[in-house]
Amino acid sequence: MQPQRDPRGLWLLLLSLFLLLFEVARAGRPVVSCPAACLCASNILSCSKQQLPNVPHSLPSYTALLDLSHNNLSRLRAEWTPTRLIHLQSLLLSHNHLNFISSEAFSPVPNLRYLDLSSNQLRTLDEFLFSELQALEVLLLYNNHIVAVDRCAFDDMAQLQKLYLSQNQISRFPLELVKEGAKLPKLTLLDLSSNKLKNLPLPDLQKLPAWIKNGLYLHNNPLHCDCELYQLFSHWQYRQLSSVVDFQEDLYCMRSKKLHNVFNLSFLNCSEYKERAWEAHLGDTLTIKCDTKQQGMTKVWVTPSNERVLDEVANGTVTVSEDGSLHFQQVRVEDAGVYTCYAMGEAFNETLSVELKVYNFTLHGHHDTLNTAYTTLVGCILSVVLVLIYLYLTPCRCWCRGVEKPSSHQGDSLSSSMLSTTPNHDPMAGGDKDDGFDRRVAFLEPAGPGQGQNGKLKPGNTLPVPEATGKGQRRMSDPESVSSVFSDTPIVV
Repeated sequence: MQPQRDPRGLWLLLLSLFLLLFEVARAGRPVVSCPAACLCASNILSCSKQQLPNVPHSLPSYTALLDLSHNNLSRLRAEWTPTRLIHLQSLLLSHNHLNFISSEAFSPVPNLRYLDLSSNQLRTLDEFLFSELQALEVLLLYNNHIVAVDRCAFDDMAQLQKLYLSQNQISRFPLELVKEGAKLPKLTLLDLSSNKLKNLPLPDLQKLPAWIKNGLYLHNNPLHCDCELYQLFSHWQYRQLSSVVDFQEDLYCMRSKKLHNVFNLSFLNCSEYKERAWEAHLGDTLTIKCDTKQQGMTKVWVTPSNERVLDEVANGTVTVSEDGSLHFQQVRVEDAGVYTCYAMGEAFNETLSVELKVYNFTLHGHHDTLNTAYTTLVGCILSVVLVLIYLYLTPCRCWCRGVEKPSSHQGDSLSSSMLSTTPNHDPMAGGDKDDGFDRRVAFLEPAGPGQGQNGKLKPGNTLPVPEATGKGQRRMSDPESVSSVFSDTPIVV
């Protein structure tokens, strides 16, 4: 006999199956329909130009692009949308009256890639304001009233590639945004034009790679005119960077409240820009980068002898590293010359030439340099000591004289003596013809122990003057006085 089936159990099974199918069908349909003030097309919601004071509630969760531009929105709070929009990639909020944005306003849209906040009334960018947008690639903030940018406003935005901050009131250059290895490693465009920048960190900007400088726009700012600024932009012009070539006429600086084009600063007498060569010494380790205007390019190096440099050590000590840089393990004299880098990318190709100069001697380390400087200093000190010894400790014949004759007169006078042009002779031998050959000489004679060196005469000391023995007779000078004539400076009277 077959067992009898219960019809009630069969009806319960069919009812359960029907309810399950109903729930599945309801889950497959969108829960929320298109808002009344918006125009919906597939996953695009356009609520533009509707004079909306607030964001419409109950936005569809499948929305990928939301256009709220040209409305009357003034504040973007954390609860601006109760629905988590995980599929939203583009949010347009331009041409509103936004003056406040909550730091949690972007938590419901974690996968946003494009955000347009231009033409609003924002004045400050607070810390961690955009930290929730870790997938954001493009951020538009131009034509606001931004005065201050917090150093942490763009933290945790590793995917950001383009940042537009032009037409604001920014006076401090945000160096932390472009410094190599900083918080925005993929940033290729930073527009700071038409702001109030006066001073730039020129040494830091010189060190930036070309792919950052190519997208760093600084025109229409009241920069301070100097030769260093001229050299910076002349180098960018030489490299044909878009930030300078495209806006060459709008690059100006201010001097004495007058605007001058950066490339026309003749009143400063700045030297013309010349591309500098790389310099190295024998045995140095050197790395030369192929500084291209685009990232991710394939690079090939060619030596001065038109030989390709391989990744392995095949050409002496020269190799190409993984990032495309030319690496010298030990520089040699024959490595000097012009090296060419051929870079190939998706958008364009680029060719760069780099000159290397090698000095035919090794560069001493810092210990040898210190020893050399120490030796030079000791030598200079010894030379000074020897000169002082020679000047002050050399014997003087004035100090070695015997006891001087006492002075015969009191008062201030000069000793006089006769220095004849002929040898001494008998004083009795007369002759009037000899009187024409007499020369009277006045000289300084040491008068005593209190007198100074080199015959300086002190007040109160005089020297005896020989008396004449007859008319026309030659007067002889004192032998010591004759000696002192040659050691002291005579004064002809």
